[in-house]
Amino acid sequence: MVARIYRPAKNAMQSGEGRSEKWVLEFEPEQPYGREPLMGWTTMTDMKRQVRLKFSSREGAEGFARRHGIPYIVLPEHARKPKHKSYADNFRCGRKANWTH
Repeated sequence: MVARIYRPAKNAMQSGEGRSEKWVLEFEPEQPYGREPLMGWTTMTDMKRQVRLKFSSREGAEGFARRHGIPYIVLPEHARKPKHKSYADNFRCGRKANWTH
């Protein structure tokens, strides 16, 4: 029952960084998903897979895991690479590709 502590990446569909400032503690899966024989649905018997705890800091998540005796792994943060764009760059001279509108 090893837990992962990580900070989720920002949503790719949004430009903001909402819901990416909190740290998450999740348990690693102990058993693979199964298949229910009658309907063919995906099933699981490992209920710890549903537990997802959120913390405001990495230290808080690590402290929780230590207090409860949970072995954990801390994953590195996702570094954001901002692209500085300007609307005027669409019309500048010397672009790599021609403007086609």
